[in-house]
Amino acid sequence: MAAAAISITLSSTGGIAQTGPLGANLELFDYRAPVRWFEASSQGQPIKMAYLDLPPTGVSNGTTVVLLHGKNFCAATWLDTAQALAAEGFRVIAPDQIGFCKSSKPAGYQYSFHTMAELTRGLLDHAGVGRVVLVGHSTGGILATRFALLHPERVVKLVLVNPLGLNDTLAEGVPYTDLGKLRVEEAKTDAASIKTYQLRNYYHGEWRPAYDRWVAMLAGQYAGPDGDIVRDAQARLSDMIQTQPVAAELPRLAMSVTLIIGQRDLTAFRANTAPPERRDQVRTVPKAAEDAVKRIPDARLIRLNDLGHSPQVESPPQFMEALRMAIGASGGANLSESVR
Repeated sequence: MAAAAISITLSSTGGIAQTGPLGANLELFDYRAPVRWFEASSQGQPIKMAYLDLPPTGVSNGTTVVLLHGKNFCAATWLDTAQALAAEGFRVIAPDQIGFCKSSKPAGYQYSFHTMAELTRGLLDHAGVGRVVLVGHSTGGILATRFALLHPERVVKLVLVNPLGLNDTLAEGVPYTDLGKLRVEEAKTDAASIKTYQLRNYYHGEWRPAYDRWVAMLAGQYAGPDGDIVRDAQARLSDMIQTQPVAAELPRLAMSVTLIIGQRDLTAFRANTAPPERRDQVRTVPKAAEDAVKRIPDARLIRLNDLGHSPQVESPPQFMEALRMAIGASGGANLSESVR
């Protein structure tokens, strides 16, 4: 497919002001890699999941790595990582989860990490994949953990990249927000608000032009006449994230686990809605990871001192160095190290 034109308008200050519509399922956004499809039935509705499936371009090592994206990301944001892994002999699969990106967004769908884990298992069965190295970023980290808890026999190693869900933010002071209020918030989402959030929380105030493609990708789903489909799905997904952390179940993880954590990440899911006096009690991802690594039986922590929430986007070479360590490591209880 030829690359789709992405229309971005810049404000006088250089920030993104608006973006052209790309379709609720990103029909007009080019992933720059072949997109495959997994069709299934879920909750009585037909669904389609998009996914990338990159064969090894180097000498095959017989291992498949599965990359799970976060809430503000898609399979396409893994492309640098996927291509680098393929060059080192891995087969790489990166799905768009249901409710996200190019995949289905069924009306009235009850999103849960259990459901997503089962659909991911079905996708892997469809692709002929058995045991995998499972890598989850941000919200994908919750999903990867849930998958590993449900199907430990399928996971050789688990790698969590700046994952959410390591702490229960509701217990730490974030008030529960019902679906109606979440929909109201989603109605305000546009390219400018996406960039503002990511600039502060993900990229520690340092914006690069390369990030504009990912803002356009997200905002383009909202921009067209079917944008309400995306807003409803995103509100339901936020409800899933706030109510389904995996913090209490971390000691049950039975495989080698590596946490790769950009230390400059300020993400603390919905902490801005907590009362001012409790806001400091809601831990950011790096703070939650320091406790989580002690509670997982076979865990190591790799700190990326100069990076934020999305190290694979911010510095692909540095992230790949850490990922190689994670995939090649044999584990070791509570091993901790820092990478600059």
